[in-house]
Amino acid sequence: MTAIQELVERNSFRSGTGPGPMASAPSLKVAVVFCMDARIDPVQLLGLRPGEAHVIRNAGGVVTDDVIRSLVVSQRKLGTTEVMLIHHTQCGMATFTDENLWSELQETTGLRPSWAVETFRDAESDVRQSVERVRRSPFLTQTTEVRGFVVNVDTGDLVEVAPPRP
Repeated sequence: MTAIQELVERNSFRSGTGPGPMASAPSLKVAVVFCMDARIDPVQLLGLRPGEAHVIRNAGGVVTDDVIRSLVVSQRKLGTTEVMLIHHTQCGMATFTDENLWSELQETTGLRPSWAVETFRDAESDVRQSVERVRRSPFLTQTTEVRGFVVNVDTGDLVEVAPPRP
């Protein structure tokens, strides 16, 4: 059985054990931006229940144009007002550079991507940068609070990152 088929078989909605009908707007009015790292489940980490938050995941949990797009839809069409940004220790995005990946892709495909990979060396610094990107976006006018954190993958400790200095 393939991994995809296994996930289809696990579908809790189909088996009747899912949460059932609920509103599409998150009840906590929060959107969480998190890394796609498979070691950490943001739902479990934060004790989220179905329907409470939007969880947006990408490589590094970086605030990219596409994350801004998702946050805009989350706010303007589904009523979220808070943004929680979470990076983590031992992130794979700190193990290579944008240039490394661009070169690899160009070597194997003959094409160089136009998009930034958004690697980083320091999770806290990147959280600060991501917080600023949310705060400065002219499209995220519904944001009442934006906070950033780094979670330790070994202990699960969630440490708030001091906001950028003005």
